[in-house]
Amino acid sequence: MALPIEDYAIIADTQTCALVGRNGSIDWLCVPRFDSGAIFAALLGDAENGHWTIAPAGDHTVRRWYRDETMVLETEFETGGGVVRLIDFMPPRTATPDRTESPSVVRIVEGVRGQVDLEMTLRLRFDYGKVVPWVYREQDALVAVAGPDSAWLHTPARLHGENLSTRATIRVKAGDRVPFVLTWRPSHLPPPETIDPVHQLGVTEGYWRGWVSACTYEGEWRDAVIRSLLTLKALTYAPTGGIVAAATTSLPERLGGVRNWDYRFCWLRDATITLQSLLYSGFQSEAKAWRKWLLRAIAGNPDELQIMYGVAGERRLDEYVADWLTGYDGNPVRIGNAAADQFQLDVYGEVMDALHQGRRAGLKADDPAWGLQVQLMEFVEEHWRDPDEGIWEVRGEPRHFTHSKLMAWVAADRAVKAVDEFGLPGPRERWDDLRAEIREDILTKGYDPERRTFTQYYGSAELDAALLMVPLVGFLPAGDERVAGTVAAIEENLLVDGFVQRYTQRHDVDVDGLPPGEGAFLACTFWLADNYALMGRQDEARETFARLLALRNDVGLLSEEYDTEAGRLVGNFPQAFSHVPLIDTARTLTACNAPSEARAREGLR
Repeated sequence: MALPIEDYAIIADTQTCALVGRNGSIDWLCVPRFDSGAIFAALLGDAENGHWTIAPAGDHTVRRWYRDETMVLETEFETGGGVVRLIDFMPPRTATPDRTESPSVVRIVEGVRGQVDLEMTLRLRFDYGKVVPWVYREQDALVAVAGPDSAWLHTPARLHGENLSTRATIRVKAGDRVPFVLTWRPSHLPPPETIDPVHQLGVTEGYWRGWVSACTYEGEWRDAVIRSLLTLKALTYAPTGGIVAAATTSLPERLGGVRNWDYRFCWLRDATITLQSLLYSGFQSEAKAWRKWLLRAIAGNPDELQIMYGVAGERRLDEYVADWLTGYDGNPVRIGNAAADQFQLDVYGEVMDALHQGRRAGLKADDPAWGLQVQLMEFVEEHWRDPDEGIWEVRGEPRHFTHSKLMAWVAADRAVKAVDEFGLPGPRERWDDLRAEIREDILTKGYDPERRTFTQYYGSAELDAALLMVPLVGFLPAGDERVAGTVAAIEENLLVDGFVQRYTQRHDVDVDGLPPGEGAFLACTFWLADNYALMGRQDEARETFARLLALRNDVGLLSEEYDTEAGRLVGNFPQAFSHVPLIDTARTLTACNAPSEARAREGLR
C-alpha cells in the first residue's frame, strides 16, 4: 500500500509533478503533462503498477527538506554505517525550451559520511500502471518502450533485470556521487539528448531562486507563504498558464470511501483567488498568463461555459474508472472528471470577479475580454433563478444553493463597477437592478431569521461553509449580525476539533447523492480565520491559522482535507485550493494588503 499522503513531497518542471515518498520511492508521475498517463502509479495501486525507489536496504532513519527556496528535494538516510543524501529534482522545461518534449527526473546520490549500501528498483509501467514495456539497452542507456511511450535511463551504476524491473545495488562512501537521469520521450522520436545532472541541478536551483526573487511578501510566516507560492508555481502548466487544482487523481476525501475525483484540471472557481494571490505577491507574469488561459478557455458561447477545463483549455474531460488499479486505501480510481458537464452558477461570478480584480490590479483593461463578459452577464440575467449543482459539485439533484446566488450577485456587482470605474460600455442601470433583485432574493430565501444564519439552499435548514464567503465577497460587512449568526452556526455545527466541515452530512440528508463522511475542508477553515480577522476577533483568527499551519507536512505541503479522527491529510495532493487561502490569510493577519480584505470591501464601495 502507498504511504500516508503527508509522507509525500513533490518535484516539478512547470508542466508536471512527481510525488516522492519519505522512503525514497517515486510513486506517481504523469508525463508529459499533469493529466497524461502515469508511468509510476504505485500511489493508486501497488509496487507492480510502477515506482522508482532508491533507499538503504536495512534499518535507517530519514529526514528531508527542500533546498532553500526551490523545488529541489533532499532526503537524508542514516544507517549504522553512515549517511547518504538523495537529491531529487526535475529540470524546469521553461528553463530549457529545446527539451519541451522530454521531461526528466534527476536523482543524485551523495555520500555524506561513512559507507551506505543502497538498493535501486525501477519498475516502469505505462498508461497508469497497466502496460509493461519492452526493455533493452541502446549504447549507454537503458530503454523502455511500449506504444507511444519510451523512457531512457542514464546512470553509471551497474544495472540488471529482475522480475520485470531494473535493479542495482550501490555502495556509497563519503564524497561519492552517483547520478540517475530518467527521461520520457514519445517513442517515435529520436533518442533524447543526454543531460549533465550536476549542471542541471545548478540550472534548476537558479530557476526557482530567480522566480522567488520577484516575491514582494515580507510579513509573518514568510516561509509558509513562499512554500505555498512555490507549490502554486509547481502546479502551473507553463505553456498555457493554466494551474491545476492538484497533481493527483483519486486520493480519497475519506479513507475507504467513494469521494475520489481527478483534480489534474483547471477550475474556473479557483481563478479569482489564484489571480489575486499572484498579483498581491508580486508575480505579474504568472497572473497575466493565468488570465490569458482563462479568457481562451471560456471563449465561445456562454451557454457552454464549463466549471473546469484541461491545462490547455480542453473541454472533454470524460470520466472512467481505472479498474486495474486497487486504489488508495481501496478507493476507486477515476480518470477524467464528469463534473465538467455540470451547471454551476457560481463560476460566472468567479470569472467576473477575477477579470475585475485583474483590471483593478493593472492588467490590461481595454481588451476583448469585456465583450465576453457582457455575454456572460446576459447568461446570468437569464439563468440566475435556475437550480444548479453548486460549489461542491454535488451529484444529487440540482438545488437553489445560496452560495450560487451569492456569486450571481457578485457577477452583477462587478459588472456595475466595471462601468463605473473603467468606463466600459454596458447597461449599468439594468445590471444595478439585477444586483438589487438578487440581493433581495438571497436575504429573503437564503437566510433563516429564526436561526440567524444563511442556509445551504433555499428552504433548507442545512448549513454550508461556503457561506463564509458572504463577507469575503463584500455582500455584507463582517460586522453585520447576519454574518455573525452564520459564523456562530458554522462554529456550532460544522466545526470539528478546530477545523471546518464543508456542509451538513447526515444519513437522513441527501444533498450530494453520495454516502456521508469526509475530512474537514482546509480552504473553509482558512475562510473562517478570514472571517474572524474581519470581525476583529484577531486572537481566534491567529489560533485557527496556527492549527492549519500545523497540518502541513514536514516539507510544508497540504492536501485538500484533514481527517480529524485518523489525524491524517486526505484528498488530492498538494492542493492549490488549500495553499492559495494560506497565502491570503497570512496577508490578512499580518496587516498586508490582502486579497480577502480587498474582496470584502467590494460591496461597500
